[in-house]
Amino acid sequence: MKMEQLIGILSILLQRERVTAPELAEQFEVSRRTIQRDIESLCRAGIPIATAQGAGGGISIMEGYRVDRTVLTAPEMQAILAGLRSLDSVSGTRRYAQLMEKLSAGTGALVSGGAHMLIDLSSWYKTSLPPKIELIQSAIEQHRTIRFTYFSPKGESVRTVEPCYLVFHWSAWYVWGWCRSREDFRLFKLNRMTDLTTGEDFPPRAASLPELEPERLFPAKYQITVLFDPSCRWRLVEEYGADRFTTEPDGRLCFTGGFPDADSVLSWVLTFGDKAELVEPEELREQLGQLAETLAHRYRRD
Repeated sequence: MKMEQLIGILSILLQRERVTAPELAEQFEVSRRTIQRDIESLCRAGIPIATAQGAGGGISIMEGYRVDRTVLTAPEMQAILAGLRSLDSVSGTRRYAQLMEKLSAGTGALVSGGAHMLIDLSSWYKTSLPPKIELIQSAIEQHRTIRFTYFSPKGESVRTVEPCYLVFHWSAWYVWGWCRSREDFRLFKLNRMTDLTTGEDFPPRAASLPELEPERLFPAKYQITVLFDPSCRWRLVEEYGADRFTTEPDGRLCFTGGFPDADSVLSWVLTFGDKAELVEPEELREQLGQLAETLAHRYRRD
């Protein structure tokens, strides 16, 4: 929660000539010592903050730096609101909406109900996912390791990770961090984690931003060709786009693409039932045929 608190403090300082530490502590429901640490963090970030003791003293931004918040237009503020609301949709709280109210100086003028963009980042895992996000976010801010059991196609393992970023990508949540067992940065999907706990403190290391290109994270091992019934057009468009397949003379749709492993190919094709035919590569076509025979035998009635 530290980042949004720093933004809230900075917003107040930009809008008021001077404010006291007790006032900020009361508004954000934290101790005066926490406010002092936040002010130090803002100073290290390059914000020229001045403090004055005694009667009439307090915390202020040095003259010449103050920015009138009207430099942000109403549409720009609505865009900020959409982003903050999207974060609220993850946790099911109003934490970021309350931050927006502080940014608008309590007038409510910029938090109108006329927003035309709604972003919902919540998932089907509404009970298990938010606690993981909260725990990992806290671990990132406090520079504490996280430990969890991880389930992947290669098997089950226990990992200890120095978390760096929470990432929302491919319609799912991930954590990017230094994996101590692999001695490298790795991307872990939150829904594949169990028994998540925090561990000891660690010194922050220089962390590169995750490279999220699918070709890098999931290099294609198989180039496949699949023929689909025309009724599958909507799904191919939704999953891959209208330019990833062509229409054959008989009306069937010819899809080509790369997949990282055989299981991904077979499981994907099977989800289309009898409306898909895997044409290439031949080795996977044979595997799919054998799998179909096994399934037919399993479900065949005497």
